[in-house]
Amino acid sequence: MSLIPFRPGSEPSSGPGSEPSSGPGSEPSRRPGSSRGPGSSRDNGGDTGAAGAGALHEPYVLHERSDAARNRERLLSAARDLVSEVGADAVTMDMLACRAGVGKGTVFRRFGSRSGLMLTLLSDAEAEFQRRFMFGPPPLGPGAPPLDRLIAFGAGRIGYILEFGELARAAVERDYGRFDVPAAVLWNRHLEILLREAGLRLDTGLMAASLAATLDPARLLHSIQKQGVSPERLVESWRQLVTRIVTAPEPDEGLEDIGKR
Repeated sequence: MSLIPFRPGSEPSSGPGSEPSSGPGSEPSRRPGSSRGPGSSRDNGGDTGAAGAGALHEPYVLHERSDAARNRERLLSAARDLVSEVGADAVTMDMLACRAGVGKGTVFRRFGSRSGLMLTLLSDAEAEFQRRFMFGPPPLGPGAPPLDRLIAFGAGRIGYILEFGELARAAVERDYGRFDVPAAVLWNRHLEILLREAGLRLDTGLMAASLAATLDPARLLHSIQKQGVSPERLVESWRQLVTRIVTAPEPDEGLEDIGKR
């Protein structure tokens, strides 16, 4: 299952194991006004109408899709091996191309960027986290008060970073489009909805973005690995932060109005 509507890149139309756009088994081009058609002597009695063209194209299309799936899995398998051997931070697109036995251009066409590769490796884990906060049991899922769900979201995200930290950090570093990745947009929207359900009225979108920033993988890993902050302390800090935001009296004017002074 994949809930992330994200495609870092597209599969190249040709490459190792793929067929060219024309050749044996593909339908030849026809001149305008060609007399070929059902019943033509050049068809050897066969049907080259819509059904005939479909019969010729369908095996090729299925074969092309099969090749694309195999190429993708070969690249991902090689990437997982590299991450296991040298760590996500050390993996480069050149290393992956060499390990998978493909050209570097093929890797970039498939994943778009190094961050796109890491996001793809995280896809299953991210889809599971999305399933939990959208459809799972409370307090992370529906059915709990909004403040409890906010607390559970932060705790769940911190646990996610602990498990997939290097990949998560590599997926967002040096990528200026990371805030527009559909998964990130979904997290922010979820936080914004919970803030509104908790009674906040002003600047909930900006407040949600600020909360999401405190769960940035690089920041959390730095706190744990460099500063010696325990995960339990991070979760408690998040609990206090969202509790104060939700329970504090709301100002009479929004941040946008304050900025216009």
